[in-house]
Amino acid sequence: MMENFFELEIAYIVIGIFFLLVTAFVTTRDFMPKVAFKRGMLGIFALFAIMISIHYFVTTNRMDGVKTLFNEGKTIICENKMRRTISQSVLISQKLGWRLEGDYFKNPDFERDFFTARCVDYAPMAPKKVK
Repeated sequence: MMENFFELEIAYIVIGIFFLLVTAFVTTRDFMPKVAFKRGMLGIFALFAIMISIHYFVTTNRMDGVKTLFNEGKTIICENKMRRTISQSVLISQKLGWRLEGDYFKNPDFERDFFTARCVDYAPMAPKKVK
């Protein structure tokens, strides 16, 4: 799963680097105490490292769950970034001709693949039956 780390987290890593640069700039000003740079950089780095790690593990666990549910024949819902106006999501299941190749759902009827990180289980979103 570590091969997906940069693909999943690169945006958050860039944001973290930006905040480290801002912290470095602010903490090296003359009006800041001498220890501000060290404490600020360590604090911001630790905060972003923890947040990125948590996000990575939550995302990879969801990906594993989506793959398991798909292989069990359940329906998955994926975000469709190509069509924002008509259909913002796509239902994916083996019954509809989808197959799972690595971390991507593929279907010959669709021009693009769907990454499992952008998908969730459809069942919690399905309408509940009223008794």
